[in-house]
Amino acid sequence: MTSHRPVAVITGAASGIGQACADLLGRRGMELALLDRVPPADSEQDGGRAWFEVDVADAGGVAHAIADVVARYGRIDTVVTAAGIQRYGTVAETSEATWDDVFAVNVKGVFLTLRETMPHLRATRGSAVIVSSVQALATQTNVVAYTASKGALNAMARAIAVDEAPLGVRVNVVCPGSVDTAMLRASAALVAGPGGDVDAVVRRWGSTHPMGRVATPDEVARVIAFLAGDDAAFVTGEEIRVDGGLVAALGVPLGERS
Repeated sequence: MTSHRPVAVITGAASGIGQACADLLGRRGMELALLDRVPPADSEQDGGRAWFEVDVADAGGVAHAIADVVARYGRIDTVVTAAGIQRYGTVAETSEATWDDVFAVNVKGVFLTLRETMPHLRATRGSAVIVSSVQALATQTNVVAYTASKGALNAMARAIAVDEAPLGVRVNVVCPGSVDTAMLRASAALVAGPGGDVDAVVRRWGSTHPMGRVATPDEVARVIAFLAGDDAAFVTGEEIRVDGGLVAALGVPLGERS
């Protein structure tokens, strides 16, 4: 069957930015094909929302899931790639296995998803939005694999955008700063240590953004929805920061104005 409503494929849909995108695009009337390695135990399956259990780093699994999406809905109009993992370490400390794990999910997972969905996006003249990070543009310490993977995403997005523009498909990137997700809070828990104040760490990280706080997942989802929609019809190959001014600010303040 072919849906009369536009269809969005979202990876990493069970939490964080992916979940916020699913909620927002669903409210805006889209059919949802939600991909995650571990779908929620109470995941809703109805005419407008279907879950597909898939590891985005598994080529066969991604191909099978997208074939199932097309069999169910008959079309794909939007793809949001939000699946990702974070690992820590300098170049001297990062194992080959850790490097491979990060690139398998963060980069190969996006490649596989877009490879399988692109013929369907061409058919609908649709769009894709890749969730990257400000760490594609600047970096913290101790995140060499993660930063490298996000830089690769931005470069890959430019290449795909240029290739697909003549075929009517737009591809853009969002680069969030700190966002209040389970992944961010897991990182904060590592910093806080056993019994530490995770909320205090999140607030401290938020204070480094000129807007004085971390983002909510919904704030990032709203930018993604804009890029995916017709209001951004002449926008492709762009990297949009959603970072509360983080990358715009220099790290050395001049001091308080008198």
